[in-house]
Amino acid sequence: MLAVEILHEEVEPIAESLQDLIIRCLQKAAAREEVSGEVVVTLVNNERIHELNRDYRGVDRPTDVLSFAMNEEGDGEMEIFIDESEIDEYPNMLGDIIISLPKTHEQAEEYGHSFERELGFLAVHGFLHLLGYDHGTEAEEKEMFSRQEEVLQEIGLTR
Repeated sequence: MLAVEILHEEVEPIAESLQDLIIRCLQKAAAREEVSGEVVVTLVNNERIHELNRDYRGVDRPTDVLSFAMNEEGDGEMEIFIDESEIDEYPNMLGDIIISLPKTHEQAEEYGHSFERELGFLAVHGFLHLLGYDHGTEAEEKEMFSRQEEVLQEIGLTR
């Protein structure tokens, strides 16, 4: 099972029904990918996501969604010392997904579908990035976007 925490930073909290939609989308994606653990979703404004995009990706503009995976393999080494008898007490923290609510509204209008569809899309898109999916090549994009679409169709978020 996937545990999802939703935070609001510099934006008004969204309706509980929208928060439930994010959770359903992420839990469906996790079930399809056979992954369990925890994810934190933070909803922000364009200024905050612009700052994060600039500071962490070197891209000086707002974006729609950012993902920060906790389980990525990197160049640096990190050792964590945990008593093996306590290992089950530590959740599989997959990472953080940051979504710009203003960009979600803009893109829903631009693409001619609902805010709910765009919010679900961005949540699943960010989640798949946490799992290592990318869309840098045509083949990667086809695989990632088809997985996203399958989840959204199952939830009922059609175009």
